[in-house]
Amino acid sequence: MTTQAPYPKNTWYVAATPDELADKPLGRTICNEPIVFFRGDEGRVAAVEDFCPHRGAPLSLGFVRDGKLVCGYHGLEMGCDGKCASMPGQRVRGFPSIRAYPVEERHGFIWIWPGDPQRADPSLIPELHWANSPDWAYGGGLYHIHCDYRLMIDNLMDLTHETYVHASSIGQPEIEESAPATRVEGDEAITERHMERIPAPPFWQAALRGNGLADDVPVDRWQICRFTPPSHVLIEVGVAHAGHGGYEAPAEVKASSIVVDFITPETDTSIWYFWGMARNFKSDDSELTERIREGQGQIFAEDLEMLESQQRNLLRYPERQLLKLNIDGGGVQARRIIDRILVEEREANQEEASA
Repeated sequence: MTTQAPYPKNTWYVAATPDELADKPLGRTICNEPIVFFRGDEGRVAAVEDFCPHRGAPLSLGFVRDGKLVCGYHGLEMGCDGKCASMPGQRVRGFPSIRAYPVEERHGFIWIWPGDPQRADPSLIPELHWANSPDWAYGGGLYHIHCDYRLMIDNLMDLTHETYVHASSIGQPEIEESAPATRVEGDEAITERHMERIPAPPFWQAALRGNGLADDVPVDRWQICRFTPPSHVLIEVGVAHAGHGGYEAPAEVKASSIVVDFITPETDTSIWYFWGMARNFKSDDSELTERIREGQGQIFAEDLEMLESQQRNLLRYPERQLLKLNIDGGGVQARRIIDRILVEEREANQEEASA
């Protein structure tokens, strides 16, 4: 009996950013499947198994020529559809095809559907309004982390850890002193926290200055974490000068943004973590974008040691049950949504197999 993977497969994951395919193929394991991404005919992104049917070499070690992926071992050319196209001095049209994956380039990311290609619907890719508007600026990066993707979701849906892990940047005692409120709306889990008349921590002091605002006055702060399947977490964050309505305050007295978190399983215990921040103030200031990106990158780097150490401990003590507190509500609800989707996916696969 085959054990079901702990992540949905009939869904869209962020696999890469376009710059990663600028000059050569990209090999990347997604959901335990080695895949190679490349730009084929007319520059369109393609994704196929990272396996040459000739001698089993990784196709990601090859190169692209005239829209075909050329194996770097013996020169076998593969098409975007996974079919063998040609090979110097050989007849290869009868070679078996390799798997091709549905892939789309949208919103500044490359998305892949690792499940049943017949179910791949590009309209299911989430709409990201900030990615396509000149009123917004975005800067981000990628981390490779050795942990279960659900641990990162837990981390992002419970921000009380900021007080301890990120004490020098965004953490402050007021976070854990403010009770979160959690709710579920369809397939979305939402947990939020609002803090009033508190000092701005260092990261948000810098953001206020970047928006031309005083950084030494009391602020109202908010964190609204939104999980959507399979593993996306978008967090509305910000501060406003106190007394102007907090989250609802007018733009001229606040600095706010959306923390972007796309978490893609590599294996059962490792992930590709695409992080970033989108903001709708001073969107044309590229220097500010880079400063925020560097600051956010340092903040997220602080999570890595904790998450990887947590994963090692969980593997060492698999029989231990973990506590669930009120601050864990967002992560608990996100996991329930994931579990339900996994059950639905398993039942659908069983129906197909018995048909």
